[in-house]
Amino acid sequence: MSRTTSARLLAACATTALAAGLFAAPAAQAVSDPWITGPTVLPGTSLDGERTDGCNATGMPGWVTNSFPGPELYARTTATAATFELWDATGTKILDTTAAADGLGNVRAFIGDLAEGPGYTWQVRPEYPSGSGAPSATCRFGIDRTQPTVGVNSVDFPPSGTAGPSKYAGQPGVFTFSGADGGSGLVCFRYVLDDTPSVGGCEPAPGVVLPGADGTVSVTLKPATWGTHNLYVQAIDGAGNASQPLSYSFYAPSNPTKVLGDVDNDGVPDILLPDSQGNLLVISGDAGSTTPSAVVPAQWSPTGTGWSGLQVVHRGWGAASSVAADTVYVHEPDGEYLYQYLNRGEFSIDSTIPPYVRHATSCTNLVKSPVACPADHSTSYAGVQQLVAFGSVDAINPYGLNLLDVEQGNLWLQRDPSRFTKSTQLTSTGLWNGYDLIAPGPDAGGNLALWAREQATGVLRSYAVPKLANGSFDFSALADPADGTVIGSFPVADYPTLGSSGDLDGDGQADLYAVTAGRHLITFKGVAHPKDLGPLA
Repeated sequence: MSRTTSARLLAACATTALAAGLFAAPAAQAVSDPWITGPTVLPGTSLDGERTDGCNATGMPGWVTNSFPGPELYARTTATAATFELWDATGTKILDTTAAADGLGNVRAFIGDLAEGPGYTWQVRPEYPSGSGAPSATCRFGIDRTQPTVGVNSVDFPPSGTAGPSKYAGQPGVFTFSGADGGSGLVCFRYVLDDTPSVGGCEPAPGVVLPGADGTVSVTLKPATWGTHNLYVQAIDGAGNASQPLSYSFYAPSNPTKVLGDVDNDGVPDILLPDSQGNLLVISGDAGSTTPSAVVPAQWSPTGTGWSGLQVVHRGWGAASSVAADTVYVHEPDGEYLYQYLNRGEFSIDSTIPPYVRHATSCTNLVKSPVACPADHSTSYAGVQQLVAFGSVDAINPYGLNLLDVEQGNLWLQRDPSRFTKSTQLTSTGLWNGYDLIAPGPDAGGNLALWAREQATGVLRSYAVPKLANGSFDFSALADPADGTVIGSFPVADYPTLGSSGDLDGDGQADLYAVTAGRHLITFKGVAHPKDLGPLA
């Protein structure tokens, strides 16, 4: 909360109180004596670090909540003692007491139990052997011991047991918080989704929002997984009173829409790229900037040293998966293994080293019949030069993930998405060294394709891999990389990174993305009409 906001809220309280005649000024107003400093009512509230004791030039009232043995008036003085005077809202003096200063010049007076409400004013003046000094400026405060009220409502995700939700797990939903407070006024809401409510005030922080003039505010939250979720919300008033956390329980159903390329289950394909510090950024394909929806720390990579330089591929999931969000595979160049991050509805990675998958040691032909592997067949991923998530070639699992890689200059298809125990050699010409593979994914008819950039020239070509009537695929266009259809030019010097996560904008056409030499993320409509999303962190 900004100081301007604090001032706005408290000034509104003061204006209302003064208009109603609740603050009656003492009979005499004198200028502040320089030997009285820091007049404060305790335990007054502090909003965003700025106390609101009502002793400043604006005269905004401070507020005091429950305390024992009651509110305390405090100041510092160079005199041997100080006298405190306190008036109620009618102008009646209810306290006139003198307190001796301690060795540090602190003086204080306990007030006792005061009636709840605004309108209290007070002053403090130094007492010298020769007599009283000039009093401080008039300070103002109110007593508020009542907790504010709080409510939550959502059309997207109604309370459990009521109307069905209109959104699915992984999709953003709007939740409206409402609150009221008859004393010091509503100041903020604190909230947390699927976690333990924390203790705190209205200082700017994640999970703290300010209400509008009508006491409501709407926030957008995304339940990551399907099932029941709990949203906890508290309202906090100007005296620091907090309502009991309200538990709002709602159900988020599994999204029936299956979108390849989506790792966070929001129905939109995602781009996964490292930042300059080696952290892994998850950027939504329809984002208007490079602001990530999630950041995976560098130390949580399989190597523990960062995500830069690793091959990160995704576009599909196993048939037994309960969620429609991509399984993610990571390969370290020259590394023997492929690391597998199973997805449970959100791309959640922690410091635990994930399970790994060994390279296939047996081979099949295109119809999955066993065949002898060639003598130079790789037996580990150390020999893999390029690696992409190609798409499913299995008719019974159209959302499965099959890998396509380059080994000894040839294209190989790694089948069986759970273990990749079978390899199928797609070419034998040895011509695929020196190309960057890009897999745009299936089209609406289930046909596949491969894009490949010739590293020496930057020429981008497309190779059709149509689906046949019997459910198999025709890979004949992959025999010679020079025979592909030219669809663009993207020199490596200008675009060191080139890739695709499928249909980023939902128009039914696969889209390209690139990272420039200056580390700007560029998305394309198809392979044209570049859009600069800005620099990567």
